[in-house]
Amino acid sequence: MALIVQKYGGSSVADADKIKNVACRVAATKDKGNEVVVVVSAMGKTTDNLMALAKEVNPKPAEREMDVLLSTGEIVSCSLMALALQSMGYKAVSLSGPQAGIETDSSYSRAHITGIQPKRLVKELEAGNIVIVAGFQGWAREMDITTLGRGGSDTTAVALAVSLKAHVCEIYTDVDGVFTADPRLVPEARHLREIGYEEMLELATYGAKVMHHRAVELGEVYNMPILVASSFNNNPGTLIHGGIPMEERNKARGIAHDINVAKVTVVGVPDRPSIAASIFEPLAKAGISVDTIVQNTSIAGVTDLTFSVARSDLDKAMAIMAPVAKSIGAKECVSDATLAKVSIIGTGMLNSPGYAATMFRALAEQGINIQLISTSEIRITCIIAENRVKDAVKVLHKAFELEKA
Repeated sequence: MALIVQKYGGSSVADADKIKNVACRVAATKDKGNEVVVVVSAMGKTTDNLMALAKEVNPKPAEREMDVLLSTGEIVSCSLMALALQSMGYKAVSLSGPQAGIETDSSYSRAHITGIQPKRLVKELEAGNIVIVAGFQGWAREMDITTLGRGGSDTTAVALAVSLKAHVCEIYTDVDGVFTADPRLVPEARHLREIGYEEMLELATYGAKVMHHRAVELGEVYNMPILVASSFNNNPGTLIHGGIPMEERNKARGIAHDINVAKVTVVGVPDRPSIAASIFEPLAKAGISVDTIVQNTSIAGVTDLTFSVARSDLDKAMAIMAPVAKSIGAKECVSDATLAKVSIIGTGMLNSPGYAATMFRALAEQGINIQLISTSEIRITCIIAENRVKDAVKVLHKAFELEKA
């Protein structure tokens, strides 16, 4: 008998019929003799609707209260799933994140899991229950409710699987698994039967929405196999794990894109020690992640410094940068919120020449201008105009022949 953790996203539990469909899938897993823990997201667009409602009553809602509010979405789908299973004759119990023992830091709206105390979960499993856990949430000191940010239910599921020493963590969504590119942009994108943690982490970090990057990172650290599959069919999905065969690693594996991108440029920065720290330390304290950083060559002791942030963080970043720019003697701070990232990813790129040249030439032939470039050992990312993303993804997919097995 295996212990299996399953997670179902918002589209999989969007209404009563879909909840019943998921309940049947969970029951089938239980009928095979497995112990089952199920993590659920909020139904459909519930989180978006709650955010809009909050802003109707308060245009600038406090993050603590927003976490309390948004956590209710998962509680609803969690209890409904338990009720559906009970109606089918199965023992089932619903638990909130705090009840499941999920402990976090106090970073409201983007909390990180600091530990899991699974005593209650183990007790319910030993009693023969299917345990339904509300994803996306936990508790910090003084029992404050926290949420893990967008995609947090994936992280909940993998963290529980690790804590309970599960056989596998299964992530069910509305797509058949991981593809070489977004099939909505590239119809000929190829389904991947398996992919390594490193490649999946880069894909998730740089725009692939099928899996949250924090969940992949947890899976890699603790070597937890993760299956990504559709909740609407029985197709095999994609297994994320270590030890991918060598021949599978000798080329680019996928194209990721992300339109949640903005650029900030601090103009006329004095070129002296500690300036970079003065710029980036306040951003870090505010919880704003900075990605690509480019500093121009200094001319007469003055330079321009450009970096990218998530577009959703731009207003907050600019509010921080305005006084910082003044304090360091910079000329001004400007931004551009009409950008996007496109990335090629693959462990086969490590120590292999030609990938960057192929990428840049393919984009150039489509007249796509590259504004910034960043790289890792297995990734090359270009920041381009948002309105050229579809063209870029299609031409890169073709240039690297990703449609071929």
